[in-house]
Amino acid sequence: MATPLSADRLLAVLKAEGLTVHEHAGWRTHERDAATGKPFGPVIGVLIHHTAGQNDKELCFNGRPDLPGPLCHGWLGKTEGLWLLSAGRANHAGLVDVDVLNALRAEASPLPKDDQANADGNDVLYGLEIENRGNGQDPYPAGQYRQAVLWAAAICRAHGWSEKSVAGHKECQPGKVDPSFDMDVFRADVRAQLAKTPGKTATTPAPTPSKPRVDVSRLVTAARTDPGARQGHVTYMTGVNLVEAALVKVGYLSKTYAGDGSFGSRTVDAYARWQRHLGYSGTAADGIPGRTSLAKLGDRTGLFTVVA
Repeated sequence: MATPLSADRLLAVLKAEGLTVHEHAGWRTHERDAATGKPFGPVIGVLIHHTAGQNDKELCFNGRPDLPGPLCHGWLGKTEGLWLLSAGRANHAGLVDVDVLNALRAEASPLPKDDQANADGNDVLYGLEIENRGNGQDPYPAGQYRQAVLWAAAICRAHGWSEKSVAGHKECQPGKVDPSFDMDVFRADVRAQLAKTPGKTATTPAPTPSKPRVDVSRLVTAARTDPGARQGHVTYMTGVNLVEAALVKVGYLSKTYAGDGSFGSRTVDAYARWQRHLGYSGTAADGIPGRTSLAKLGDRTGLFTVVA
């Protein structure tokens, strides 16, 4: 456990690691400490995410109607580079498994299975959002991935942590799929960087994105909840975005209505069309996903696999 790095110190250690760092206006005081009454820290590790979208730096800074920003400490674009969005508490981790937090605190390996959500990860984890659709087919440019490794290594080095203080969101919170690359490989790359003098970068080839998973039960909840909720409500952003991308790919949903993370009425109608295409009718084609129809959509488009 450690005291969080000040804004000045965070900026300094990132630059010392060899990163070019961009500072978003207002980032030094942009945090959720005052609003929640929960100060950031003591910190125990870093959490890696993908955004499940594109051109989303400002979204990560400002947040969504249901989740105020900042949504991370650093945002890493494909071409825009690394941007600092916060040095305080950020809404990036949410409720995570306390057993995983304890393992990160102890730098234990391997991490335990994340089968519960019973501790606030925003209290203790730095968060990096990497601009990537997360659909298993959106590549991470080598330069972008290398910067992610440097970001994690810089913070670990500053606190005297090893790569065992690094986790993916998918390793901490049940149902999450980010980031869409192998975290064991990422930790090995962080370990290699930590073995070098700061500013001397290790070779870090771009990873092969893995195919993300969509949780059927969480998607069904979104399909039943989102259409009647207020504008901008999001129940299961990652899974909905993947399914909407698949419905666009098979021609049943316009791109105009895809990518906002909400399983709205247009998405329900599009999914019902997919169900009818498969031969379902009546209440079996009501636009609420089932495991079989969802698995066939994932197989048809190659965008995701399905878990219960």
